Amino acid sequence: MQGLFFESDTGVRMFLRFLVLILGFWTAWRSGKAAAEGWNGYVAVIVYTLLLGVAMRFLHYALFQGPFLSAFYYVLDVVLLMAFSMAGFRIRRTRQMVQNYYWLYQSNSLFSWKNKD
Repeated sequence: MQGLFFESDTGVRMFLRFLVLILGFWTAWRSGKAAAEGWNGYVAVIVYTLLLGVAMRFLHYALFQGPFLSAFYYVLDVVLLMAFSMAGFRIRRTRQMVQNYYWLYQSNSLFSWKNKD
């Protein structure tokens, strides 16, 4: 693939890193949203994100020869993925509460709801 789309090997690696990053963030967002759609709590989101962190560590190891068993990078991956999964969870849960219980709640922001007056 070198020379066809990119001038050097670093261009391919940067493109693949970008794709893996987008894939991880999108998967975290969807897992948080799926936990909310199943009316699960935060524990399910945390478990899903911890497992997704292992998968992301494997992708970094398999594609970029990064360390697989590194606590620092695992925690870094999980913290970044947790931000996206919690955001997906809260946005979906807010939409659920406002749409399903429209006589009780109204949207306060993208991440919260409040009682109707």
